[in-house]
Amino acid sequence: MKFSINQSELQNALTIVMKGVSTRSTLPILSGVYIQAHSDSLTLQTTDLELSIQYSVDALVEEEGETVVPGKLFAEIIKNLSDAAVHVAGNEEAVVVTCDAASFSLRTLDPQDFPGFPKVDVHQSINIPFDQFSTMVKRVARVVSKDESRAILTGVLITLEDKLLKMVATDSYRLAVTEADVPDDMAGEFNAVISGSFLQDIAALPKTDNPVSLALADNQIVVTYCNTVFVNRRIEGNFPNYKQLLPDAYVTRASMNVGHLIAAVKRASLLSNTATPVKFDVNIGSQTTLLSSTAQDVGSTQETLSCEAEGEDVEIAFNYAYLLDGLSAVTTEKVYLEAQSSMKPGIFKAEESENFLYLVMPVRIS
Repeated sequence: MKFSINQSELQNALTIVMKGVSTRSTLPILSGVYIQAHSDSLTLQTTDLELSIQYSVDALVEEEGETVVPGKLFAEIIKNLSDAAVHVAGNEEAVVVTCDAASFSLRTLDPQDFPGFPKVDVHQSINIPFDQFSTMVKRVARVVSKDESRAILTGVLITLEDKLLKMVATDSYRLAVTEADVPDDMAGEFNAVISGSFLQDIAALPKTDNPVSLALADNQIVVTYCNTVFVNRRIEGNFPNYKQLLPDAYVTRASMNVGHLIAAVKRASLLSNTATPVKFDVNIGSQTTLLSSTAQDVGSTQETLSCEAEGEDVEIAFNYAYLLDGLSAVTTEKVYLEAQSSMKPGIFKAEESENFLYLVMPVRIS
């Protein structure tokens, strides 16, 4: 095997496929990157037996062949080479990597031991513009649970019904819902729970005009974007019936400037620990919201924000970290706080153009 490729292109390819390298397996082959040189391109593959990634990139191939290199070490070497042509030549036992005056010789693993890339039969698929996909994922995926014992909550529910694409995530303390209309040619149905961290990895890829394709097999999700294919296990189970948490009406509704509100919450959290809530006191008469926080043995703070409010006065308190997660996902100028009482969830909504809703469970006011 013998090929040449620009350092930056090879580094970019490795950055993408390294997400699939196993870090905990007792099988050494799973810590490697499979490289196949053929005609005028390279195919790189990694797998941890749950997630498999395949990436193709153009290269100058002088001799076709295949090998498996130690993933982490190979990626570190390529990352630290100068931005010039990288020449790789190897046989069954070793590869030699050369760039400018630097040269490395690495022991390789047997490519025959590397698991083949999964072949799956898909029965549902949708194409989403990457910009739209990335924006929606970034709004909701930060809300997924970190608790692996409740696997269904570590995923994002993605549905397509009646030309409305929806993504939902919850960790049982807060809930994020974002939706968008899709073109007529995307009509159909789609329903799957997909790992939130996996979706975030895809949303972080470089933006292009190419769409993201999501395709469902019986227990797997196949994601295709540009020249990369991801095959991951779907999360099995029933996603919570989040719709029953969403009230039909509100008692109080207050509209506030998002930037001002985020800044005020950050200031209120300065003397807080994670257990100290930020209290909202919405006053209809003065059209203001008083934000306050009190930390025992430390001190207190309060700040008044102007708002446009209707309904009844209300006091409600929230975990400030949860607040900032939700508010930072709002890109419209204003955000609406809807509340029923101090003991029922508060709902933050972006302006209608954005179709984003963030529900937070309240903290008891002492």
